[in-house]
Amino acid sequence: MDYMNWKRDKSQINGDPADPTVDPITVISEPVAGQDHVPADTGADLHQEELREQNERYLRLAADFENYRKRTERDLDSQIRYAIEKFAVELIGVIDNFDRAITSEDSNTREGLEQISKLFRTFLEQHGITPMVSVGERFNPGEHEAVVCIPSNQEEGMVVEEFCKGYRMHDKIVRCAKVAVSKGKE
Repeated sequence: MDYMNWKRDKSQINGDPADPTVDPITVISEPVAGQDHVPADTGADLHQEELREQNERYLRLAADFENYRKRTERDLDSQIRYAIEKFAVELIGVIDNFDRAITSEDSNTREGLEQISKLFRTFLEQHGITPMVSVGERFNPGEHEAVVCIPSNQEEGMVVEEFCKGYRMHDKIVRCAKVAVSKGKE
């Protein structure tokens, strides 16, 4: 090591402000003659790499958990919304029987049954269950079940008669309407 480097190294270590070329923060070390100088790995680089990997794992885990939370909320909302579907389908069968009785000839029975039917329909509507209109609509296999095709004055594929009403719960069909479909004029 020559004298100038030694003086510079000494002033850096001592923090000598007299030398304007010396940066007191930076310490320059030179290899000792005859020794191969390999920078010592103190593990700081390994530590930084491990921290980076742990941070990436944490971020992935946090994102996975957020996705899981959202999916669970969506599934729970769906289960709650359609929890009474089976009950509703059974109740719809009762309404069908009332509708048949209403069409009977006895007027006193008819009046009482109309009141009960109205009460049931109100109850269903409060739970988001509404009847679908089918007669006069184009046949849709997602909403209708064709029981019979009959000749009629309406164009082919139109619903001309409804045997059982179809019902929808919110945006889902819970029971398809049983209908007669026009096959056109013959």
